[in-house]
Amino acid sequence: MTESEDLAEEQRSLDKFLPPETDEVTEAAPPIERRTTPRATGKPFDRSRGAAFLVGSGILLSRLAGLIRQTMMARYLGAGLAADAFNAAFRIPNLLQNLFGEGVLSASFIPEYAGLLGRGDEKEATRLAGAVAGMLALVASIIVLLGVLTAPWLVAIIANGFTGEKRELTVSLTRILFPGAGLLVFSAWCLGILNSHRRFFMSYTAPVLWNLAMILTLVFFHRGRNEVQLAIYLAYGSVVGSALQFGVQLPQVLSLAHGVRPRLTAAAESVRNVFRNFVPAFVGRGVVQLSAYVDAWLASYLGNGAVSSFTYAQTIYVLPISLFGMAISAAELPTMSRATGTTAEIGAYLRSRLTDGLDRIAYFIVPSVVALFALGDLIVHLLFESGRFQRGNTIWVWQILIGSCVGLLASTMGRLYSSTFYAMRDTRTPLRFAVVRVVLTTVLGYLFALVLPGLLGLDRKLGAAGLTASAGLAGWVEFYLLRRELDRRIGRTRLIPARMTRLWLAAITGAVIPWIYKLAMDRGNPVFSAHDDVVRSKLAALALLMIYGLTYLAITAAFRIHEATSLIDRGRRLLRLGREP
Repeated sequence: MTESEDLAEEQRSLDKFLPPETDEVTEAAPPIERRTTPRATGKPFDRSRGAAFLVGSGILLSRLAGLIRQTMMARYLGAGLAADAFNAAFRIPNLLQNLFGEGVLSASFIPEYAGLLGRGDEKEATRLAGAVAGMLALVASIIVLLGVLTAPWLVAIIANGFTGEKRELTVSLTRILFPGAGLLVFSAWCLGILNSHRRFFMSYTAPVLWNLAMILTLVFFHRGRNEVQLAIYLAYGSVVGSALQFGVQLPQVLSLAHGVRPRLTAAAESVRNVFRNFVPAFVGRGVVQLSAYVDAWLASYLGNGAVSSFTYAQTIYVLPISLFGMAISAAELPTMSRATGTTAEIGAYLRSRLTDGLDRIAYFIVPSVVALFALGDLIVHLLFESGRFQRGNTIWVWQILIGSCVGLLASTMGRLYSSTFYAMRDTRTPLRFAVVRVVLTTVLGYLFALVLPGLLGLDRKLGAAGLTASAGLAGWVEFYLLRRELDRRIGRTRLIPARMTRLWLAAITGAVIPWIYKLAMDRGNPVFSAHDDVVRSKLAALALLMIYGLTYLAITAAFRIHEATSLIDRGRRLLRLGREP
């Protein structure tokens, strides 16, 4: 095949998945930048970084509130029967939110809605928002009703290892939590509208209210009640928090989408496009959620505390994925979806933004991996160790965190690759690769969690770490498939090896200082111990973690890594603002 034929084939491939060509560039749409150098700067990239900062700030606040909630749960519920029941029950109705929520709406609704805004058709965008709201209201209501009625069978499927009182409590909690999950679906609808209008902060800080409702429930109702009773109160607090999370976003949504009304219709082409892309996104999200429930099902066979310990670890290791993977992907998706120009220009534009986003993700995820592996005990101690959560629980959760290090980088970068496909109005390709990941996760999870510990004579508690490690291996396979397919469509995207080497070197060097301190001061096992002589207070753990972070920042700044210098400049500006009268 000649070079001209290669170019023609690439053009046809792009035409299949990208929006129709237009020579018009509206004020709302970012201009196509006619370049192929991914590190070039410009206003669209500055806006994207600013949007990612807003998303990251909102997610940080909500995740901090979530960490406080989990800390309070660890303090008052511990890692026993009631904690296991609540965490298992919480996963079941949460399926509804995840199926119809952020993932599916990001894949199908935001690209179409943002595209209409980019073309200046606000009236059609409002009609689309109303049609999606009507569909969500109908389907979510049906599923909530079915969930409440079939709770005993759902628990038998999801947590089959639970018996007796634990299973009965899980069923009761599931029935309480399901209506709250339905409200969170509409919160995700609000998020889709706000993000498309580039109002990122409100949509990602709204979960603070949901977490706050649960925190206040634990604070005000823990006295005079046992763990089972407190878990029931906490479930009701979650429903109240769901209503608050939806309610705080609604006024701004109504001001942006003027005259929006829920309605059931598929007359408009934009509505049909959303529904057409919704089905594979829905199935893909369902497949991913199935993987999470398989993990919970396997963990239910690992003894008391396994499900709750797995949940506590998950709270920690999804934090960098949310802060950096979700923040950057969420900020890029509306902007990518608004791109106009020829198909070649759009392909170059997407490639440039994707490469820039991958660089930013790598800068933050590399030190996260090293921190979870080398300093995970300090993190768990700082966040959870108090009350009924003891030092033995800290080590167990740390072991699970080490397993999560296997695929943390792949899972985070995979989010951005998926968002690029969504911006191209292609939800089917991520679905196919998600199915591959889930099948691998299920097979490897069974082997690593239930089979290998027995064959190797290990404590079966380590099976929980096997679950996170198996998911990480499957995540790398999915990442490779996503990258290979996107390379074929828009061109090659890769992280720069020399830059990645500097990031790993900086992170490992930063971890050496607190690790040497632990080795020098600890009288017990230097690998997996509670470090009684090192971490006498949470302040000591915080100080060691801050040393690690500042060392990484200083070394990467010395290497002239762009993200490091940008963080330092932002910090200097904040200091100057703080000093001004």
